[in-house]
Parts: sequence; C-alpha cells; structure tokens
Amino acid sequence: MSNLKVLINGIVNENPTFVLLLGMCPTLGTTSSAENGMGMGLATMFVLICSNVVISAIKNLVPDMVRIPIFVVVIASFVTILDMLMQAYVPDLYKTLGLFIPLIVVNCILLGRAEAFACKNSPVASFFDGLGIGLGFTIALTLLGAVRELLGTGKVFGLEIYPEQYGMLTFVLAPGAFIALGFLIAIVNRLRKA
Repeated sequence: MSNLKVLINGIVNENPTFVLLLGMCPTLGTTSSAENGMGMGLATMFVLICSNVVISAIKNLVPDMVRIPIFVVVIASFVTILDMLMQAYVPDLYKTLGLFIPLIVVNCILLGRAEAFACKNSPVASFFDGLGIGLGFTIALTLLGAVRELLGTGKVFGLEIYPEQYGMLTFVLAPGAFIALGFLIAIVNRLRKA
C-alpha cells in the first residue's frame, strides 16, 4: 500500500472517531470548543507519529513476551515530552486539557496502531499511518468541538457567529457531546455509503 493510501485511509476509512469509534474518552471530554478539540487532536497526533516510527524501528529488537510493555514505555516517553512542551509553550491549553494529556498513554488508538501497523511495517509507512490516523482524529475532534461550540455559545474558534443568548447550553455540557457525536457519526456514515 502506498504512503498516500495509508494517509488517506487514516483520515477516511479508518477514522478513529467516526468509523472505528476509538478514543471516546478524550473525544467526549475535551471537545467543548473547536480550539480544545484541535489541541487534543494535535497532541495525540504528535505522540502517535513519534511512537509509530520508534516502534517500527525497534520491532525486530523486542521479544514477543515484552512487546506490549515496551510499546507502552515508548508511548509514555513521548507523552511525557509532550506534557513538558505543552506546560512550557501553551500553558492555557495545557490547563484546559488537564488530565487528558497524561491519559494519552492509555488511549487505545496509540496501542492499537502500534500493534496493527507499526510493528509490521517500515518506519516511513508507520510515519504516514500515524499522520493519517492523527489527522483523522484531529479533524474529528475539531469538527465535534466546532459543532458543540457553535450550538452552545454561538461561536467557533472564539469568533461570534450569533449572540450567545441564543445558544443551547446543553451542547457545551457532557450530554451535548453525546448528541453531537451521534449525529456526526450518522452523517459521516451516510456520506461514506453514498
């Protein structure tokens, strides 16, 4: 499979949020705004790309008995680097996302891609897989955050579309995440089958 096909596959056919329904905890917990969704998506994409490449590079050195613990250590190392970088350079976003940044370690998308793709392919192909899945996740979280922010506050990325008093508070709260995600999954599935 070519690198372009691997990239597009992660965005469309194996989109972690809309197709595979993976990573629901950060999807529902961090998408109260488009900015938060994009921030979480980009953070996850960074860890996904880096861990995919390293896991692919060391796959022949790791015995099968300790494969999963080694993968978790690699992922946790990149999450720690990301955690420190976000604290230093984007402290407001870091405070907003809070506990969800360290929880990237246990996000099933990362370990799933390490097992399903990175440990069976070259580092270059694994880079494009991480980029594709990461972009798919980022697009999904940003779209969900934008829909929730628009319906809840009348804004998208902080830009006022309509007055806030006409917004529906439900969409900024947890129930709105489930409602908006359900409709977006239905729309994406309809578009994929058309």
